[in-house]
Amino acid sequence: MSVRVIGIDACKAGWVGISGERRGYFGATIEQLISSAEQDGPLAVVAIDIPIGLPVDVSRQADVLARRLIGKRSSSVFSTPVRAALLAATHAEASTLNRAATGKGLSQQAYALRTKILEVDAWSRTTHHQVIESHPELCFATIAAHPLAHRKSTWAGVEERRQILAEAGIAVPSDLGLAGELAAVDDVLDAAAVSWAAQRHAEGRAVKYPDPPEPVEDGALAAIWV
Repeated sequence: MSVRVIGIDACKAGWVGISGERRGYFGATIEQLISSAEQDGPLAVVAIDIPIGLPVDVSRQADVLARRLIGKRSSSVFSTPVRAALLAATHAEASTLNRAATGKGLSQQAYALRTKILEVDAWSRTTHHQVIESHPELCFATIAAHPLAHRKSTWAGVEERRQILAEAGIAVPSDLGLAGELAAVDDVLDAAAVSWAAQRHAEGRAVKYPDPPEPVEDGALAAIWV
Protein backbone atom coordinates (compact mmCIF):
# COMPACT_ATOMS: atom_id res chain seq x y z
CA MET A 1 0.00 0.00 0.00
CA SER A 2 1.70 3.19 -1.18
CA VAL A 3 -0.29 5.63 0.95
CA ARG A 4 -2.18 5.37 4.22
CA VAL A 5 -5.90 6.05 4.38
CA ILE A 6 -8.55 5.83 7.07
CA GLY A 7 -12.30 5.44 7.27
CA ILE A 8 -14.07 7.11 10.20
CA ASP A 9 -17.51 6.75 11.74
CA ALA A 10 -19.12 8.46 14.70
CA CYS A 11 -19.76 6.33 17.78
CA LYS A 12 -21.37 7.06 21.13
CA ALA A 13 -18.06 7.77 22.86
CA GLY A 14 -16.58 9.80 20.01
CA TRP A 15 -15.06 8.56 16.77
CA VAL A 16 -13.81 5.19 15.53
CA GLY A 17 -11.43 4.72 12.63
CA ILE A 18 -10.21 1.77 10.58
CA SER A 19 -7.07 2.38 8.55
CA GLY A 20 -6.25 0.85 5.20
CA GLU A 21 -3.94 -1.65 6.89
CA ARG A 22 -6.85 -2.67 9.16
CA ARG A 23 -5.76 -1.05 12.40
CA GLY A 24 -8.37 0.38 14.74
CA TYR A 25 -8.24 3.86 16.26
CA PHE A 26 -10.41 5.82 18.68
CA GLY A 27 -10.66 9.48 19.59
CA ALA A 28 -13.06 11.47 21.74
CA THR A 29 -12.70 14.17 19.06
CA ILE A 30 -11.89 13.92 15.37
CA GLU A 31 -8.53 15.63 15.98
CA GLN A 32 -7.63 13.11 18.68
CA LEU A 33 -8.48 10.21 16.38
CA ILE A 34 -6.37 11.60 13.52
CA SER A 35 -3.49 12.29 15.90
CA SER A 36 -3.67 8.72 17.19
CA ALA A 37 -3.77 7.26 13.69
CA GLU A 38 -0.84 9.37 12.50
CA GLN A 39 1.41 7.93 15.18
CA ASP A 40 1.63 5.00 12.75
CA GLY A 41 2.32 7.22 9.73
CA PRO A 42 0.79 10.12 7.78
CA LEU A 43 -2.66 9.81 6.23
CA ALA A 44 -3.24 10.71 2.58
CA VAL A 45 -7.05 10.42 2.52
CA VAL A 46 -9.61 10.61 5.33
CA ALA A 47 -13.13 9.35 4.54
CA ILE A 48 -15.85 10.18 7.06
CA ASP A 49 -19.43 9.02 7.41
CA ILE A 50 -20.77 12.49 8.23
CA PRO A 51 -22.19 15.25 6.02
CA ILE A 52 -19.54 17.64 4.69
CA GLY A 53 -21.01 20.75 3.09
CA LEU A 54 -24.28 22.09 4.48
CA PRO A 55 -27.24 23.03 2.25
CA VAL A 56 -28.71 26.51 2.01
CA ASP A 57 -32.31 26.14 0.83
CA VAL A 58 -32.74 22.70 -0.80
CA SER A 59 -31.94 19.08 0.01
CA ARG A 60 -28.44 18.07 -1.03
CA GLN A 61 -28.30 16.05 -4.23
CA ALA A 62 -25.74 13.78 -2.54
CA ASP A 63 -28.35 12.67 -0.01
CA VAL A 64 -31.09 12.27 -2.64
CA LEU A 65 -28.89 10.12 -4.89
CA ALA A 66 -27.54 7.99 -2.05
CA ARG A 67 -31.05 7.16 -0.83
CA ARG A 68 -32.06 6.16 -4.35
CA LEU A 69 -29.03 3.91 -4.80
CA ILE A 70 -29.33 1.96 -1.53
CA GLY A 71 -33.00 1.06 -1.97
CA LYS A 72 -34.61 -0.42 1.13
CA ARG A 73 -31.81 0.91 3.36
CA SER A 74 -32.62 4.48 2.27
CA SER A 75 -33.69 5.52 5.77
CA SER A 76 -30.03 5.36 6.81
CA VAL A 77 -29.37 8.52 4.76
CA PHE A 78 -30.93 11.55 6.42
CA SER A 79 -31.31 14.93 4.77
CA THR A 80 -28.42 17.16 5.84
CA PRO A 81 -29.66 20.11 7.94
CA VAL A 82 -28.93 23.78 7.29
CA ARG A 83 -26.50 25.42 9.71
CA ALA A 84 -29.17 27.38 11.59
CA ALA A 85 -30.97 24.14 12.42
CA LEU A 86 -27.75 22.58 13.74
CA LEU A 87 -27.23 25.56 16.01
CA ALA A 88 -30.79 25.47 17.42
CA ALA A 89 -31.27 24.74 21.12
CA THR A 90 -34.09 22.21 20.65
CA HIS A 91 -35.17 19.70 18.05
CA ALA A 92 -38.49 21.50 17.61
CA GLU A 93 -36.75 24.79 16.87
CA ALA A 94 -34.28 23.06 14.56
CA SER A 95 -37.06 21.39 12.61
CA THR A 96 -38.90 24.70 12.22
CA LEU A 97 -35.77 26.46 10.96
CA ASN A 98 -34.91 23.66 8.57
CA ARG A 99 -38.47 23.59 7.18
CA ALA A 100 -38.38 27.34 6.64
CA ALA A 101 -35.13 27.03 4.67
CA THR A 102 -35.66 23.82 2.71
CA GLY A 103 -39.34 22.96 3.00
CA LYS A 104 -38.52 19.87 5.09
CA GLY A 105 -38.42 19.24 8.82
CA LEU A 106 -35.49 17.67 10.65
CA SER A 107 -35.27 14.09 11.94
CA GLN A 108 -34.28 13.34 15.51
CA GLN A 109 -31.31 11.37 14.16
CA ALA A 110 -29.96 14.33 12.23
CA TYR A 111 -30.44 16.68 15.19
CA ALA A 112 -28.71 14.24 17.53
CA LEU A 113 -25.64 14.33 15.28
CA ARG A 114 -25.45 18.11 15.22
CA THR A 115 -22.35 18.43 17.43
CA LYS A 116 -20.43 15.88 15.36
CA ILE A 117 -21.52 17.47 12.06
CA LEU A 118 -20.35 20.89 13.27
CA GLU A 119 -17.13 19.38 14.65
CA VAL A 120 -16.21 17.91 11.27
CA ASP A 121 -17.38 21.06 9.49
CA ALA A 122 -14.93 23.16 11.51
CA TRP A 123 -12.06 20.65 11.34
CA SER A 124 -12.34 19.95 7.62
CA ARG A 125 -11.98 23.65 6.82
CA THR A 126 -8.57 23.91 8.52
CA THR A 127 -6.91 20.50 8.24
CA HIS A 128 -4.20 19.77 5.69
CA HIS A 129 -5.65 16.31 5.08
CA GLN A 130 -7.67 15.39 2.02
CA VAL A 131 -11.11 14.77 3.55
CA ILE A 132 -14.02 13.19 1.70
CA GLU A 133 -17.56 12.35 2.74
CA SER A 134 -18.63 8.74 2.30
CA HIS A 135 -21.55 6.60 3.42
CA PRO A 136 -21.16 2.97 4.57
CA GLU A 137 -24.50 1.71 3.23
CA LEU A 138 -23.63 3.08 -0.20
CA CYS A 139 -20.17 1.51 0.06
CA PHE A 140 -21.64 -1.87 1.00
CA ALA A 141 -24.21 -1.69 -1.80
CA THR A 142 -21.53 -0.72 -4.32
CA ILE A 143 -19.24 -3.59 -3.33
CA ALA A 144 -22.12 -6.10 -3.37
CA ALA A 145 -23.66 -4.60 -6.54
CA HIS A 146 -27.08 -4.55 -4.84
CA PRO A 147 -28.76 -2.94 -1.81
CA LEU A 148 -28.33 -4.82 1.45
CA ALA A 149 -31.09 -7.08 2.72
CA HIS A 150 -30.74 -6.67 6.49
CA ARG A 151 -30.51 -3.80 8.97
CA LYS A 152 -27.03 -3.27 10.37
CA SER A 153 -28.24 -3.53 13.97
CA THR A 154 -29.27 -7.18 13.52
CA TRP A 155 -27.11 -10.32 13.61
CA ALA A 156 -28.05 -11.03 10.00
CA GLY A 157 -27.04 -7.49 9.09
CA VAL A 158 -23.67 -7.79 10.82
CA GLU A 159 -22.89 -11.08 9.08
CA GLU A 160 -24.03 -9.71 5.73
CA ARG A 161 -21.71 -6.73 6.07
CA ARG A 162 -18.75 -8.77 7.32
CA GLN A 163 -19.11 -11.04 4.29
CA ILE A 164 -19.23 -8.10 1.89
CA LEU A 165 -16.11 -6.60 3.48
CA ALA A 166 -14.35 -9.96 3.20
CA GLU A 167 -15.23 -10.13 -0.50
CA ALA A 168 -13.57 -6.72 -0.90
CA GLY A 169 -10.45 -8.02 0.85
CA ILE A 170 -11.17 -6.21 4.10
CA ALA A 171 -10.73 -8.46 7.12
CA VAL A 172 -11.40 -6.51 10.31
CA PRO A 173 -9.17 -7.97 13.05
CA SER A 174 -10.62 -9.20 16.31
CA ASP A 175 -8.31 -6.98 18.38
CA LEU A 176 -8.83 -3.28 17.67
CA GLY A 177 -7.56 -2.00 21.00
CA LEU A 178 -9.48 0.92 22.46
CA ALA A 179 -11.61 1.21 19.33
CA GLY A 180 -12.89 -2.31 19.88
CA GLU A 181 -13.76 -1.53 23.49
CA LEU A 182 -15.57 1.76 22.95
CA ALA A 183 -17.26 1.47 19.54
CA ALA A 184 -20.31 -0.62 18.68
CA VAL A 185 -20.01 -3.44 16.15
CA ASP A 186 -21.93 -1.60 13.44
CA ASP A 187 -19.78 1.52 13.94
CA VAL A 188 -16.62 -0.53 13.39
CA LEU A 189 -18.02 -2.14 10.25
CA ASP A 190 -19.17 1.23 8.94
CA ALA A 191 -15.67 2.69 9.48
CA ALA A 192 -14.18 -0.28 7.63
CA ALA A 193 -16.59 0.26 4.74
CA VAL A 194 -15.68 3.91 4.29
CA SER A 195 -11.98 3.01 4.53
CA TRP A 196 -12.64 1.13 1.28
CA ALA A 197 -13.88 4.38 -0.26
CA ALA A 198 -10.81 6.21 1.06
CA GLN A 199 -8.51 3.68 -0.59
CA ARG A 200 -10.38 3.91 -3.89
CA HIS A 201 -10.11 7.70 -3.73
CA ALA A 202 -6.35 7.49 -3.10
CA GLU A 203 -6.05 5.26 -6.17
CA GLY A 204 -8.18 7.53 -8.35
CA ARG A 205 -10.96 4.92 -8.70
CA ALA A 206 -13.65 6.41 -6.46
CA VAL A 207 -17.05 7.49 -7.78
CA LYS A 208 -18.83 10.58 -6.48
CA TYR A 209 -22.51 11.42 -6.17
CA PRO A 210 -23.34 13.86 -7.65
CA ASP A 211 -20.75 14.25 -10.36
CA PRO A 212 -19.74 17.04 -10.44
CA PRO A 213 -20.16 17.83 -6.73
CA GLU A 214 -22.91 20.26 -5.82
CA PRO A 215 -22.11 23.82 -4.64
CA VAL A 216 -23.66 24.35 -1.21
CA GLU A 217 -23.15 26.77 1.70
CA ASP A 218 -20.21 29.18 1.36
CA GLY A 219 -19.35 27.74 -2.04
CA ALA A 220 -18.34 24.38 -0.59
CA LEU A 221 -18.79 21.32 -2.82
CA ALA A 222 -20.84 18.42 -1.49
CA ALA A 223 -20.58 14.83 -2.74
CA ILE A 224 -20.66 11.33 -1.30
CA TRP A 225 -17.72 9.21 -2.47
CA VAL A 226 -17.55 5.42 -2.85
